[in-house]
Amino acid sequence: MMFRANLAHTGVYEGKGVPSLHGPRWKFKTGNAVDSSPAVADGIVYFGSVDQYLYALDAKSGKLKWWFKTDYMVDSSPAVADDTVYFGSWDHCLYALDAETGKLKWRFKTEGTVRSSPAVADGTVYFGSDDGHLYALDAKSGKLKWRFKTGWPVASSPAVADGTVYFGSWDHCLYALDAKSGKLKWRFETGNAVDSSPAVADGTVYFGSYDDYIYALDAKSGKLKWRFETGWWVLSSPAVADGTVYFGSGDDYLYALDAKSGKLKWWFKTDYMVDSSPAVADGTVYFGSWDHCLYALDAETGKLKWRFETEDLVRSSPAVADGTVYFGSHDHYLYALE
Repeated sequence: MMFRANLAHTGVYEGKGVPSLHGPRWKFKTGNAVDSSPAVADGIVYFGSVDQYLYALDAKSGKLKWWFKTDYMVDSSPAVADDTVYFGSWDHCLYALDAETGKLKWRFKTEGTVRSSPAVADGTVYFGSDDGHLYALDAKSGKLKWRFKTGWPVASSPAVADGTVYFGSWDHCLYALDAKSGKLKWRFETGNAVDSSPAVADGTVYFGSYDDYIYALDAKSGKLKWRFETGWWVLSSPAVADGTVYFGSGDDYLYALDAKSGKLKWWFKTDYMVDSSPAVADGTVYFGSWDHCLYALDAETGKLKWRFETEDLVRSSPAVADGTVYFGSHDHYLYALE
């Protein structure tokens, strides 16, 4: 399990969601804001906090199993594969921990902050750094396989599909690299930084940019299929489900577009910016807003099913597992709603 639910980063979670809200199952307090998006695997919730720790909680009870301290903030979202938890920290390192015990297996130091959330595929961990590189490491040993240099920081989290790694950079570009060699296949230039993490579905790559647009590109060639202009930057990473692309914008809206044409299906207004990335499960779209709330909307119509208010802004992207929605807030808590 990893950021955006899968390697293609479609944001689609299998199984039952929370179509009607009963309330919090539990909440867990950390020492600072929780921007990291949780990963749920084998009954454990893994997430980071600005308090410098990565946490592992029992998914049912919310009780602490273990925590691991880094040397700076953790807003990278963890990936769990082969009994190992991978995540980045503002201390410039990517970490690999034993998923059961939290003991350090290895760490790899870059020359910049690691906000990018790792993707693990075929024995390789892919992630970006503010030093301008995308890295590919051996998942077991942490040894460098290759790295690719862009012009500016890489905070975007890579998606992996059909032997290709897709990611954005602050140099305004989205890149497609060969997953094994790291060689450039193509790049596409937007009008501003690309912090949004791409989603790959049905031969198309979807992503947002600080130039206020969301883009749809041909996954093989990088050619533009369509673009859609919002009222402000698009930091939110899109979710793609049943022919619809869902994403948030700094203009306070969550949008639903036709995946093939880019035409607007519906939009939903919150009371502040939306850079939380939506999750889709069982016909419901879940996302957070700077207005302190987590929202659940009907995926087809955009009608509000419910909302849950926290004590501060919600930038964390929700994860859905076993009839529970997990997400963090700047009020220092991780929440489990059912």
